[in-house]
Amino acid sequence: MSMNTTGKVTALLLAGKRSGALDPLAEHAGAAQKCVVPVAGKPLIEHTALALSECANVGEIRIVAHEADEIAAIPLIARLVAEGRVTFHSGAHNLVDSIFAGARGAAFPMIVTTADNCLWKPADYAEFIDHALAATADAGAALARKEDVQAADPRGQAKFYQFADGGFSNCNTYWVGNENALRAAEVMRGGGQFVKHPARIAKAFGVMNLVRFYLGNGTREKLFGQVGRRMGLRMEPVVMSNGYCAIDVDNQRTWEVTDRLLRERAPSEAG
Repeated sequence: MSMNTTGKVTALLLAGKRSGALDPLAEHAGAAQKCVVPVAGKPLIEHTALALSECANVGEIRIVAHEADEIAAIPLIARLVAEGRVTFHSGAHNLVDSIFAGARGAAFPMIVTTADNCLWKPADYAEFIDHALAATADAGAALARKEDVQAADPRGQAKFYQFADGGFSNCNTYWVGNENALRAAEVMRGGGQFVKHPARIAKAFGVMNLVRFYLGNGTREKLFGQVGRRMGLRMEPVVMSNGYCAIDVDNQRTWEVTDRLLRERAPSEAG
């Protein structure tokens, strides 16, 4: 692995199956995998890949998938492959090992995002990348303020992380500044979703950080700093300007929210 000399970052786009099982949304849509389920008339992954490809900060896009042929047949993806912008990499049996597999041989820095982040625009990715670069972060995570998420759509997110400086939601987009920072991906082993599974916080960050997390005893910067020091990394919470960045297509409810928000966007606002 090497540092990117093009001035652009590598994007790791995760489009695999969770534990190899058929997602309920895919089953409902009659699709073989979730990332090709249509929303607002296009496959989930088409929305995300288009936004990444139109972000001036992004160079190579690495799609990590278990069933690449179906994805590669999407016209936009096929064009990006032909242009040398997209390459495919085989997914592993869990999220963390899929990240490691997709990152093998890649140039840093890197962002990691998921195919169901359909609401992100090119400008959102640029904002995230610019902030992480300015902070000289080893690792980072995109967050959105509770009030901004609820303003985008009250049904967009059901749970939030509570810090001393407010409620925040994870946006499922991460910064990996260098090879050493890949260790931060270990906190996602088991699927992440710390709000639903507090034992994962204790395992990843330590019991005292679990207590601080639930008491809200500390700002997001303080807690990220404590976690980073535990890992020997500079970790940065990147608060996004747009609350919709925290709304991904996870179930029927969020599919409906995403479909509506995408259809309401004027063509001039797509970027």
